[in-house]
Amino acid sequence: MIALAGAVVLMLAAGAWIAFGRGGGAPATHARAQVVARPAQRRAADRVVRLVVEASGDLLIHSPVWEQALVLGGGSRYNFAPLFAQIRKYIREADVPLCHVETPMTPAPPTGYPVFNTPPELATAIRETGWRACSTAATHSLDQGQTGIDDTIRALDRAGVLHTGTFSSAAAQRTPLIMTVKGVRVAFLSYTDITNGIPSPHPWSVNRASAGQILADARRARADGAKVVIVNLHWGDENVAQPSSFQLALANRLTRSPEITAIVGQHVHIVQPIRTMNGKPVVFGEGNLISNQTSACCPTASQDGMIVLLTITVDSHGARITFIHYVPIWVRHPDYVVLAAGVAARTDPADAAVLRASYERTVAVVGRGPHLQPVPAHLPQ
Repeated sequence: MIALAGAVVLMLAAGAWIAFGRGGGAPATHARAQVVARPAQRRAADRVVRLVVEASGDLLIHSPVWEQALVLGGGSRYNFAPLFAQIRKYIREADVPLCHVETPMTPAPPTGYPVFNTPPELATAIRETGWRACSTAATHSLDQGQTGIDDTIRALDRAGVLHTGTFSSAAAQRTPLIMTVKGVRVAFLSYTDITNGIPSPHPWSVNRASAGQILADARRARADGAKVVIVNLHWGDENVAQPSSFQLALANRLTRSPEITAIVGQHVHIVQPIRTMNGKPVVFGEGNLISNQTSACCPTASQDGMIVLLTITVDSHGARITFIHYVPIWVRHPDYVVLAAGVAARTDPADAAVLRASYERTVAVVGRGPHLQPVPAHLPQ
């Protein structure tokens, strides 16, 4: 079992102690009266809740991936769930498991790159794997137009999976996704910087990565009672491990706001660093969770990704990140099973060398520290 709940303040490689998201100024003083808190009030003020939020990379369903799902479904249906079976424990053990849907899901015949359409059965696999909510604002959100957005929402609704980032109405866009977990209201917001060159059918169809809109939505979520606000951003330069100037500027603007707890991101198809900005964690890029990308078309690292596990402590001071674990993953070809690279390197002799190499690539980019650790923390020599 992973020790996910360290009641500590995150200290990264720079060696500085950082309190993530702790708000509030100096307490007011009043000389004329002393207010004595009742026991119930003291218990509420002293209550500490720890949550683990899971976030992961692109569900990028190229044609070979859905073709394999059709094989797993006996040729008559699409069964994506076995592709995620080896990582399911990390999803199910989280209090708030979040996924990122890159491609639209409609009943029309499936297609792959460059204009995607994914079988709606993916939504069932998302639910069966254990994800509770998914971000849907991505490069390919508009590949099937507004119909694709509506069908994707319908598929997720039928599967019982919450969603945010693309919408069927202006009213839906104005309503932040908020989940109550262990008595804490957690908001999840989703935005994309690009839409495959396709204009949005309506201003509300897909959330765009504008600092003004993100901050307005975060304020709305706080007004609706959210104690934690997680922002998901589809951003960056493809196949580039270092954050772009746009990513850095937007992250700096957002993390200055007391409304934002943490940022997680996808899009570039390889892993990017986890950094601290203005006392808050920014997971710039989690790579692909599943895709057909390999060194045959793309960087070798496009077969890598990571599952990020954010431990959040919520108390009377607010919410802050107190530990980050990340699970390096590797997509095995040609069966497209997603493996926890470090764990599988110990148990899968046939692929041990490539799994170890994948794990080491990811750790080299993301790093480790006393309160930032890969899973497993080390591989045997």
